[in-house]
Amino acid sequence: MSDAATALQGVAMAPRVPARVFASFRRTGRSQAAYALAAPAFVLMLLMLIGPLAGVIALSFTDYQLGAPAFSWIGLSNYREMFADRVFWISLKNTLTYVAIVVPGAVALGLGVALLIQSGAGLKSWYRTVYFLPVMATLIAMAIVWEFMLHPQFGLVNGLLRAAGLQGHSWLQDRGTALYSLCVIGIWQATGFNMVLFLAGLVSIPKHLYDAAEIDGAEGAWSRFRLVTWPMLGPVTLFVVAISAIRSFQVFDTVQVLTKGGPSKSSEVLIYTMYTEGFEFFRSGYGAAVTVVFLAFVLLLTLLKSALGNREVHYA
Repeated sequence: MSDAATALQGVAMAPRVPARVFASFRRTGRSQAAYALAAPAFVLMLLMLIGPLAGVIALSFTDYQLGAPAFSWIGLSNYREMFADRVFWISLKNTLTYVAIVVPGAVALGLGVALLIQSGAGLKSWYRTVYFLPVMATLIAMAIVWEFMLHPQFGLVNGLLRAAGLQGHSWLQDRGTALYSLCVIGIWQATGFNMVLFLAGLVSIPKHLYDAAEIDGAEGAWSRFRLVTWPMLGPVTLFVVAISAIRSFQVFDTVQVLTKGGPSKSSEVLIYTMYTEGFEFFRSGYGAAVTVVFLAFVLLLTLLKSALGNREVHYA
């Protein structure tokens, strides 16, 4: 037998590798490639998000003060002190009140403005730009403008009230109106952002749904809104509510510029309490505990939004 025939016979008699082994090798190679491609993003997330979050949580169990050379582990002492602190409960109540007023107001106004712009015949781009200006402007600069507008002596708001025969008011210096004045500014600032989101949702609604609703007898604007527009805007509305709530929980700029939490803590919110404890009183451990509570609220809103977002849209 020739050498070539012997070689061919050896190959034919060699044990065959099952196809599933090759498939396993391919899957392993793809998995390793996927992990290699995802590794930079995971490392970046670890350094930028998870690492600082873990550091804040660990810091909340210490008595660390900003600039101190050493610190001690004190367990849950910061949390016990926080839950017994009257200022914390006031700031939490003010934050929840702010969210409860700003979120519905900004969502309703954003939807209303979006419907008016979408139904208009012309100048849509101009109106979109005008209503979006508060979002693009620096909030601190706009807060200074609002401070002049709400000034008790020469403010524009009191000037208009006096021109109408009504008495002016110290909007930012009164305990009964300071927080609500900040709520009005928050609604004004968030309306433009919500408008853009609702406009994107309105544009994506198929036109034939309105034609079908009109054939079925929905002739009025309210009927078309109730039967078509509002159900189709369900996912967008859920997203807008969640984003508005998270942004409202993060209110700080207007409080810092306009009221500094006053008068008598009537407008102090959670983030301002964090700021004062950590950077004015240098109680970094206690401020970290307040931060953990704040992050828990934000996480709760995010999980609630994710849970509700998985539901299907139901049509009226």
